[in-house]
Amino acid sequence: MTQPEASAVERSAISKVSWRLTPFIGLMFFINFLDRTAVSFAGPNGMSRDLGLTASQFGFAAGIFFLGYILLEVPSNLALHKFGARRWLARIMVTWGIVALLFTWVSSVEGLYVLRFLLGVAEAGFFPGAILYLSLWVPARHRNKVLALFYVAQPLTIVIGAPFASLLIGADGLMGLAGWRIMFFGVAVPAILIGIVAWFYLVDRPADAKWLTNAERDWLTGELAKEEKAKAGKHNILASGALLNGRVWLLSFIYFGLIYGLYALAFFLPTIIGGFEAQFGTKFDVMQKGLITAIPYLPAAAALLLWSRHAAKTGVKPWHVGLPALVGAVSIPVALFMNSPAATVAVITITACAIFSALPNFWAIPARFLSGAGAAAGIALINTVGNVAGFAAPFITGAVKDATGSFQVAMLVVGGFMMVSAVLTLVVARQRDSVPDAAAVAARSA
Repeated sequence: MTQPEASAVERSAISKVSWRLTPFIGLMFFINFLDRTAVSFAGPNGMSRDLGLTASQFGFAAGIFFLGYILLEVPSNLALHKFGARRWLARIMVTWGIVALLFTWVSSVEGLYVLRFLLGVAEAGFFPGAILYLSLWVPARHRNKVLALFYVAQPLTIVIGAPFASLLIGADGLMGLAGWRIMFFGVAVPAILIGIVAWFYLVDRPADAKWLTNAERDWLTGELAKEEKAKAGKHNILASGALLNGRVWLLSFIYFGLIYGLYALAFFLPTIIGGFEAQFGTKFDVMQKGLITAIPYLPAAAALLLWSRHAAKTGVKPWHVGLPALVGAVSIPVALFMNSPAATVAVITITACAIFSALPNFWAIPARFLSGAGAAAGIALINTVGNVAGFAAPFITGAVKDATGSFQVAMLVVGGFMMVSAVLTLVVARQRDSVPDAAAVAARSA
């Protein structure tokens, strides 16, 4: 095959993967993030009042999800590697949809804790499984672009999900249910339906994809095999080795700080906006609060795509993660010292742009030196350690809010953790990649 022919096959193969798989996996991620953060919309819109939740209890309910998630994260991702992504991702989605549906009838604080814990158990392995799945379909030089298209579903979850959740909450009294209960019902059903579709729609590997031509299948499988061989030759890391690898743990701590910022923002932004009336004397109705909550995330989606495009052109470097982490570390505590709702939301928008710009570029790094079962275990470990922050961020934020009477000190803590992530990327920057860069791989493929 000549170079022009190889380039044409490469373009067509990556285009088909990008448009057939990435939007669907992104839709699954959209529903996933909406279900896990639905409690943030329910809390200030009747659930906290009806169940008698303090800020600490709300934070604990939000965070206990991640304890269940963490317990089964690594085993779930290894099961995905063994049984195949199609079966395992579909199973995960249907299971969490059923648990999410039960929130419609929760009647006590203890019941809320139990369901949030079980939701985490049910969702365990989905996110690292989705990252691993997409990584198995595209060579390293295209991975950043595909992961960015996947990750954009997360900020869009709030852009679309916040008004949608507010609309459902506004249907208060329908079927004799409170609005927040209707919201839980409305966001749970899609998970079950799309999970069933995933069983039939997804394909485990390029070699089985009938929608690729023979040339495209041969090119993809050949390129991916070359990369696996290169990684195995330099660092043949097994599952057990990945769990003990120093670089994997360093990336885990960096991810911890990023996730701490993400979930502090995700779970408490609706509550912060709900407090504008007491803080500034400005009152908003349920739909207005939903729309305001969505404001930071639309620019964040655009920033994610633009920053990831720049990283794809220049090659992902640690500063593609560290610089946004630094901006987020500075901006998130500053937001709550603003003197108007507009100024507060403007600074929070900068924070959201920073966090979401860092995340997809972060995930391009571990895939450079992990492969096979080592990749399944390593990616799951990084996500597990990061999701400890998913428990810590809402719980600590709520506890500090109860202790101090405001979110200002809590946001200083958030900024501190993100600053640690920014500093640790300097350590990563001093380490050489364990596999050849995209240019070297391309040169050998010519």
